[in-house]
Amino acid sequence: MDPHPVTGELFDSPVPPGAGWPGDPATRHTAIARSAREVAELAAGAATLDHLAAGISVCRACPRLVAWREDVARTERRKSFAAQPYWGRPVPSFGDPEAPLLIVGLAPAANGANRTGRVFTGDPSGDFLFAALHRTGFANQPTSEAAGDGLGLTGARIIASVRCAPPANAPTPQERLTCRPWLARELELSARHLRAILALGAAGWQATLTALGELGWEVPRPLPKFAHGARVQVTSPAGDEVTLVGCYHVSPHNTYTGRLTPQMLDDVLASLGP
Repeated sequence: MDPHPVTGELFDSPVPPGAGWPGDPATRHTAIARSAREVAELAAGAATLDHLAAGISVCRACPRLVAWREDVARTERRKSFAAQPYWGRPVPSFGDPEAPLLIVGLAPAANGANRTGRVFTGDPSGDFLFAALHRTGFANQPTSEAAGDGLGLTGARIIASVRCAPPANAPTPQERLTCRPWLARELELSARHLRAILALGAAGWQATLTALGELGWEVPRPLPKFAHGARVQVTSPAGDEVTLVGCYHVSPHNTYTGRLTPQMLDDVLASLGP
């Protein structure tokens, strides 16, 4: 391990920044957040989405999440992926930097985005989501196998409310709170283009409304409950109106049981238009 040029600390990760992973936004000189305070400071100081993505991708502020994502990447890999390298770092957003639609999910999957390095890529949830995005004109191809596979989004950008794969897919309240400044800053940097936000699941819904409220947006009070197809209007400090739409999460629990069907997701996406 080499010392970090800025902090002098050692960066122990399956894929160190600057190692040449496709789409890696960070370099060996990217500052690393190692506490909630540093997350807030670095997020607030990110001037662009690229700058923000770099900081997110090397964050080490939540010890439990750091240990889990790296253990999975090194020793707990799924057998079918045993021969593949794993990203093993926080996962930044992906898609159109001037997108009018922002899609907010919960967190990367341990053997999905934690492996591929691209949000909702390489697992059944991503297969379901990107196929729908392709059918509705947001994606140039229906599959998402690995970073650098040619996938592109037009008019949409995808983010997670928590950027590291959590054990049992369940980040703690403190981990959600620590990660929230990354989400809040992404919303700020995206605000002038936004027309709609699609929240996948109750966690994405709650995280989005909470972050917007903290940023000074006008949001309904009390906060509206999540439901599939729920729509509420939120207003930015600049006076721009954005529609927040709820959708059942694209998890296998929902898609394999028919709670969320391809047609249901297509209908929601089509109503938001590419």
